[in-house]
Amino acid sequence: MAISSRKKEKWQNLSAEDQDRLVRMGWEDRTTFDSIEFQFGLTPNEFVQFMRTQLDPKAYTRWRKRANQQGHLKHEKTRGVKIDRFKCSRQRTDGSTKGWK
Repeated sequence: MAISSRKKEKWQNLSAEDQDRLVRMGWEDRTTFDSIEFQFGLTPNEFVQFMRTQLDPKAYTRWRKRANQQGHLKHEKTRGVKIDRFKCSRQRTDGSTKGWK
């Protein structure tokens, strides 16, 4: 699967901290594709391609399987529960979590 140079350039313009934060947001069930698009301007398809470039093949396969099985959590419209924040209540502004090792 080829990725356009414009998308690669868009990802390279993100800082290393933002790229790390995007990967963590991708693994969190609480963070929807809509909130990622709102914060970083990546559509769901662009975000999936971004995750493919950031994760090793096995981790990407696990992530896609998880996102597909729990897909109702990654899309705001299909969620049964209204979650009104992008991050965990224990998460600091820099993205780290209290007590996380």
